[in-house]
Amino acid sequence: MFSCVKPYEDQNYSALKRACLRRKVLFEDPTFPATDDSLFYTGTPGPGVRWKRPKDICEDPRLFVDGISSHDLHQGQVGNCWFVAACSSLASRESLWQKVIPDWKEQEWDPEKPNTYAGIFHFHFWRFGEWVDVVIDDRLPTVNNQLIYCHSSSRNEFWCALVEKAYAKLAGCYQALDGGNTADALVDFTGGVSEPIDLTEGDFASDEAKRSQLFERVLKVHSRGGLISASIKAVTAADMEARLACGLVKGHAYAITDVRKVRLGRGLLAFFKSEKLDMIRLRNPWGEREWNGPWSDTSEEWQKVSKSEREKLGVTVQDDGEFWMTFEDVCRYFTDIIKCRLINTSYLSIHKTWEEARLCGAWTRHEDPLLNRSGGCINHKDTFFQNPQYIFDVKKPEDEVLICIQQRPKQSTRRDGKGENLAIGFDIYKVEENRQYRVHSLPHRTASSIYINSRSVFLRTEQPEGRYVIIPTTFEPGHTGEFLLRIFTDVPSNCRELRLDEPPRSCWSSLCGYPQQVTQVHVLGAAGLKDSPAGANSYVIIKSEGDKVRSAVQKGTSTPEYDVKAIFYRKKPSQPITVQIWNYRVLKDEFLGQVHLKASSDDLQALHTLHLRDRNSQQPSDLPGTVAVRIFSSASLTAI
Repeated sequence: MFSCVKPYEDQNYSALKRACLRRKVLFEDPTFPATDDSLFYTGTPGPGVRWKRPKDICEDPRLFVDGISSHDLHQGQVGNCWFVAACSSLASRESLWQKVIPDWKEQEWDPEKPNTYAGIFHFHFWRFGEWVDVVIDDRLPTVNNQLIYCHSSSRNEFWCALVEKAYAKLAGCYQALDGGNTADALVDFTGGVSEPIDLTEGDFASDEAKRSQLFERVLKVHSRGGLISASIKAVTAADMEARLACGLVKGHAYAITDVRKVRLGRGLLAFFKSEKLDMIRLRNPWGEREWNGPWSDTSEEWQKVSKSEREKLGVTVQDDGEFWMTFEDVCRYFTDIIKCRLINTSYLSIHKTWEEARLCGAWTRHEDPLLNRSGGCINHKDTFFQNPQYIFDVKKPEDEVLICIQQRPKQSTRRDGKGENLAIGFDIYKVEENRQYRVHSLPHRTASSIYINSRSVFLRTEQPEGRYVIIPTTFEPGHTGEFLLRIFTDVPSNCRELRLDEPPRSCWSSLCGYPQQVTQVHVLGAAGLKDSPAGANSYVIIKSEGDKVRSAVQKGTSTPEYDVKAIFYRKKPSQPITVQIWNYRVLKDEFLGQVHLKASSDDLQALHTLHLRDRNSQQPSDLPGTVAVRIFSSASLTAI
């Protein structure tokens, strides 16, 4: 995962550190200077802000004090509880924080060798499909010798303040971290895929079956190393960070630091009693103000749990911002959960392995409709197909598909102002099994994401076997920007961009011919097929000018529903298209009949029900059964 890390701003950490040690100076980062421009993209900081190095803030500064923990973090004066919540989640995963904080032992202060300290640090973040190495100096903004942003509970511990500074550098300035998105930080720390869940819309509080199913999914993400956070939507500005009677805070991101099925009962009774409770442990980035309802630190409910079980769960009574809740109460009081799952692509793992396709694309504007790639969402039917299009295959009878589209992050700087996200989303369409060129008319839509002005949009969907086209779009036409498309399937999906609108012309076109007509054939199904006691195991083959498409086998029925489509670019429109039906056998498949389709562009009857015939070219005779076919042909190769 980290074999190829790209230096951010072309700054090489090792070379810069060596140069500072050789010159016996502390590093000063010219790309993120200790000035107001690194604090704000608009406005000015209050009086008294001083940039100081850790050695000027305290004695004996350290990267870590007694290791790293989610209890280390406290939110500062900027509204970045979302980032602190993500750091809290990160701190609970050693394998993950050691990737974000590389060579942490080498970066740690060494009191015995002060001459090896150069005031330079570096951190790894996943940005837009690649890991970047962000170099910073150790100068941090303070007021009255106190850190004004993220800080640790230990005055001489600086890992969280330095990680925050590197992240602020990526964002453009510290102010850009105000009111951000936990999902973005979780992805940037892991390279994973974030899935937002609306607890209110899903009605998880009252639907026990749905809630239980969601808990199992959350437990699976947690047990496999993923990061999770929860929040309560603030509807109005007055709601922001308003404390509820139950102790929870609105408009505030909480890190989920543990997910457990807690065994109730004491002693031997606990082992023989099967009652378990779905529980979640959360942490407030403020490091105080906890939930005061059932299963809070001092509640009597904990008497139902044995002392050894409580110790195993790490239940404490201090107001440290960390507390337990039942998952039912989480669904009742919180409005949103964000799961950041680490997608396992290793073939050596015992867990489910995903196949990832990752493609970079862009919405670009052009006056020629065939070259324009910024058509807007489906509301703009005239331009919708003027968007980038990507094709992929589902090769199993049914497969779970995870799709994520991420727009390139925009920096917020004094020069360019606040970097605003575009409203983005995508639609998925089932297309012909042999489609190779761009779609120009509306096929069957099988799934659709939400449209939102967030950095990334995620969709999890189950799809049957077949070929699909994803059309990522901005909400409004004419908007431009870059995006990253990630698709995860159980088996390789052969995902690729459709760039051509029609078959390309070449120097051989005049000799070998060029398509005169495009035809779409949709075989819906058959009826009255030659039967056997167990029913026919039939499939259909559609053939035209040497190309063919075969459907999946429909087992044990004389009235199969194939629902298979094919598209042909025909050089000889006078030659008919052949549709054959076969019965699958172990040794040799049995021919059940065929039909020939003229499929001319002046055929106005779309749906045809035709009797099957044998393969006698002179005098074909009828065979049992009919086939239902829908046909569309056009002399314009960009009509379908």
